[in-house]
Amino acid sequence: MHVEHYPDLLLSGQQSHQPELFVYDLKMTQDVINSKVQLDLHMFSFLREGKKQVHFPNAAVDVSPEQSILIKSGNCIWSELLIDTDTYYCKLLFFSEAQLKALLKKLPPPHHPSAILESSPAFFIIENDDYLLSYLDSLATVDHAAPDLKERLISIKFEELMLYLLGKYGQAFETYLRSMVCRKTSSFQTIVEDNLDSNLNLEDIAFLCHMSLSTFKRQFTKVYGVSPGKWFRDQRLQKARDILISGEMTCSDIYQRFGYNNLSNFSAAFKQKFGKNPSEV
Repeated sequence: MHVEHYPDLLLSGQQSHQPELFVYDLKMTQDVINSKVQLDLHMFSFLREGKKQVHFPNAAVDVSPEQSILIKSGNCIWSELLIDTDTYYCKLLFFSEAQLKALLKKLPPPHHPSAILESSPAFFIIENDDYLLSYLDSLATVDHAAPDLKERLISIKFEELMLYLLGKYGQAFETYLRSMVCRKTSSFQTIVEDNLDSNLNLEDIAFLCHMSLSTFKRQFTKVYGVSPGKWFRDQRLQKARDILISGEMTCSDIYQRFGYNNLSNFSAAFKQKFGKNPSEV
């Protein structure tokens, strides 16, 4: 299982230790599909061109060029796509747990600490505006500063960004920030069942469960009493049948959503399970 570690992958031996704050311009000229990523720091991804899709253990999200996303450290799977552009471009800002805790200490304590864990989302979407676009331009100028000055400036720019977003989104953003240091781990069954509708394969879902594929299969059979391949196939076909009956989508629209490469394979599996073609349903 190939896993990409961020930001180490981007540092490429430039530093002997992982920085507390790190800014990187990511540019690509081809799509990256379902890359398994282990984030060792929290990360802002400020999208400028292209589209980003991210799968988390219990959620998935599409990010457009008009948006940015804040992601807590941990495992996720993302795709970076060239949509109506020749170049995918986003500016990444990584920050450590220590930096986040130092910021949170400057804020008044939360009124209801238990509510933070109960409403702990996997990500926070940010709508880009003129201030944020100007902020990103100012980050670019910091790159040209001397190393010692650059480190101090990035620290100031990080706090500026956080204060602006706290002002823009208020309690919702503060709650998300606090949830980043008050971890709530999703259960094995929650991760499995939340990804029933996704087109992720078993190795992808095992990665989101922080397991090897062999360990995932053993745990799955222990919990569900059947192999994961058969369980996912049956559950997805049943869900596809329900959607076809409701008239929400046609069979030609639905097969990719449930992990089939073409309509013919989907139709054959559907007929084997239900005794009729999806078009008849």
